[in-house]
Amino acid sequence: MKESISSIRANTTLFRLYTAAIAVIFMTFIYSLLSFRDLPPIIPLFNQLPWGDARFSPAVGIFLPQIVVLGVYIFNAIFSSLILKSIPLISRMLAVTTLLISILTFLFTIRTIQLVI
Repeated sequence: MKESISSIRANTTLFRLYTAAIAVIFMTFIYSLLSFRDLPPIIPLFNQLPWGDARFSPAVGIFLPQIVVLGVYIFNAIFSSLILKSIPLISRMLAVTTLLISILTFLFTIRTIQLVI
C-alpha cells in the first residue's frame, strides 16, 4: 500500500489533481462549519424529491454531501494507485472525476447555504 501511495506522489499530474480535490473538500467543510450556526433547523437538501417533508434534512445534513465526496475521494485514490502501473489513463480520469465531483459539491453546498440564509 505504501508503494501505491508513493506511485501517486511520483506522478505529478495525479498528485496535483488529488491535492486540489482534497483542498476543495477541505474548503467546503470549513465553509459549512462557519455557516452552520446561521442555518435553520431544517434545510432543503434533497431538491429533486417531490414537494413535502421528504425534501428537508436536519441542518447537520449539510455535511452529508461532503462525507460522500470524501468516500469517493478515498475510493478513487486507492483504486487509481492500484491500477496506475497498468492503465495510467484510467488513473488520470479517476483523478479528474474526483476533482470535478469535489468542485460540484462545493458549489452545491454554497448554493444550499445561501438559499436558506
